Amino acid sequence: MDQGARTREYNLNEREIRAIIGGIVLAMFLGALDQTIVATALPTIGRELGNAELIPWVITGYLISATAVTPLYGKFSDIHGRRFALLTAVSVFVIGSIACAFAPNMIWLIVARAIQGLGGGGLISLAQTIVADVVSPRERGKYQAYIAGVFLTASVAGPTIGGVIAQYLHWSVIFWVNLPLGGLALWMSYTTLARLPRHERPHRLDLPGAALMVCATVALLLALSQGGNLHPWLSPQVIGLIGLSLVFWIAFALRLMRAREPLIPLPLFANQVVRTGVLAAAFGMGTFIGLTIYMPVYYETVWGLNAAQSGFALLPLMLGTVIGATTAGRLMSRLDRYKRVPIIGLSVAITAMLVLAFFVTTLPFWLVATLIAIISAGNGTLLPVCTVAIQNAVAVHQVGTVTGAMGFFRQLGGALMVAALGAIVLGGLGAADPDAARALRSGALSADPARFAGAFAWAFGFAALILAGALGFLLRMRELPLRSGEAPSRAAA
Repeated sequence: MDQGARTREYNLNEREIRAIIGGIVLAMFLGALDQTIVATALPTIGRELGNAELIPWVITGYLISATAVTPLYGKFSDIHGRRFALLTAVSVFVIGSIACAFAPNMIWLIVARAIQGLGGGGLISLAQTIVADVVSPRERGKYQAYIAGVFLTASVAGPTIGGVIAQYLHWSVIFWVNLPLGGLALWMSYTTLARLPRHERPHRLDLPGAALMVCATVALLLALSQGGNLHPWLSPQVIGLIGLSLVFWIAFALRLMRAREPLIPLPLFANQVVRTGVLAAAFGMGTFIGLTIYMPVYYETVWGLNAAQSGFALLPLMLGTVIGATTAGRLMSRLDRYKRVPIIGLSVAITAMLVLAFFVTTLPFWLVATLIAIISAGNGTLLPVCTVAIQNAVAVHQVGTVTGAMGFFRQLGGALMVAALGAIVLGGLGAADPDAARALRSGALSADPARFAGAFAWAFGFAALILAGALGFLLRMRELPLRSGEAPSRAAA
């Protein structure tokens, strides 16, 4: 394709842009809702299907498969176009949802969630790529209300609906909801995305690299979930899993260096903005996903809430993130020093997280909810700034690839954070109070709440450390001027 054709993406009129963004909103909502609606139902699912110790794998199974395919979707969309890639992602997601709804046991559900992740890995990252195709970085804040509205609705509706369904209906309804939503997303994507500008380039999909990454991640997550819980940390089983993971990670690294077109394009990470921005986003998103999964467990074990109540209690976490992201996204188009907003936000979030960690056993519930809202709002300011800064730092034909790479590390950070928090909570209980650990693994959440609070204090302290890592990478990220013209500039070195 000629260079002139590749520089028309910012020449659409506002009506065309609104139509395109409207087309991706439902697909984005599908992915966002799935991450919030399942969380509050997990304890109920664990009690009904048994093997409650496998609850983290309902999330990590999804995250692992989504992580593996996210960068593939970026290249796939560069080869075949954004519309076809998004239609494929929605279709696979719906098929996985049907498999989840029919799950008779926990293992089936985990496998079905992995299938669902093969589609879900492309929903949000492709939507972000499409927004980058049609709106310049400087003007992107004008359309932040559409994206914020998606996540606001999912954040409010997801935990509440998930808790009510688990409490009063059947948990499988959570997955049946995806069928009508998915059908509507397919229709809207097919009709409205025909207006998208096209700038395809030939690529090769690195399927061996994706397989090596999955094997390395699964082995590491198994070690984290079993260490200090089912087996001692220095047991042959845990050491063997860590060693196996290391072997796969080394093989994955060699694949990245030697493959003609690797899963994660290493030259992109020579770009300082991409390198530091991706890591900051991975740490921030990892914290958000980890809290999303374990706050309902915290509410049900420490505060004795049921599934529906814990869904309402999760709203401060969800709403805070949307408010923080919306605020940062809008201010980014008006500020030259756009990093200041997330720097302040993360600093406040870290402070609030440390207060929660040190005083978790003595704080009243209203103050816990307030701190969670502050933490999520501060962390939320990081996510849009990193996304726009990274996309702004590369050439247009690399936007799909770099957005996929960012999604890869964000999903990987989430999977590792869920496993790490599970290891801290269950491992800490296993060392200090084996009876409480057995109660939590079996889904019997009626044990003495004081037994669980101490383990969550360590989990919150670890989350504060991860947020500090995100702040460190953000501070190092260069602030490049945001593009505002019709034709994008060359990538920044």
